[in-house]
Amino acid sequence: MEKWFNEIELQGNLVQLEILSTRHNEALTEAVKDGELWNLWYTSAPEPKNVENYIDTALSEFQNDKSLPFAIVRKEDNKVIGTTRFMNADSKNKRLEIGTTWYSKSTQRTGVNTECKYLLLKYAFENLDCIAVEFRTHIHNNQSRTAIERLGAKQDGILRNHKIDKTGCLRDTVVFSILNSEWNTVKKALEFRMRKKY
Repeated sequence: MEKWFNEIELQGNLVQLEILSTRHNEALTEAVKDGELWNLWYTSAPEPKNVENYIDTALSEFQNDKSLPFAIVRKEDNKVIGTTRFMNADSKNKRLEIGTTWYSKSTQRTGVNTECKYLLLKYAFENLDCIAVEFRTHIHNNQSRTAIERLGAKQDGILRNHKIDKTGCLRDTVVFSILNSEWNTVKKALEFRMRKKY
């Protein structure tokens, strides 16, 4: 059976997204230390000691065609500044989620997130022919919720007591999506925002 996800590289002006691999272990460990991101209890960022296992899990999901994980590399200095992925893939129904995304603290609110999401959405709708792309976040992650809404995604609902988080608490998950019928308008808005940044 042909895989839906293949090794690709997505190029933007600020960043390139390259397939996550074990060679990113050290650089990703340094990135997560910038802002001690694992201390944000509502995020997916791993502790530095767990980055290797984090990458191994992502690669296993890629082999099973369930996710396509990327290292986010800043082009100006070739530095790894975070990670993101296509995940929870449903190739039969042409749906996926963009998630498990985090950026080193010093690169947040620099235009990187907008460009990353643009590159991922463009590939999802124009190459994978997705019907819908989801975003999910912790109900307490207000920064993430605001960023998702700014992309043009609409809130579908809240999955109450959706899962047990890394602290043992029950997590309510907020679900957003962008539909293929909305992509052209979302694309135009994102391109306008990115032009203003350069």
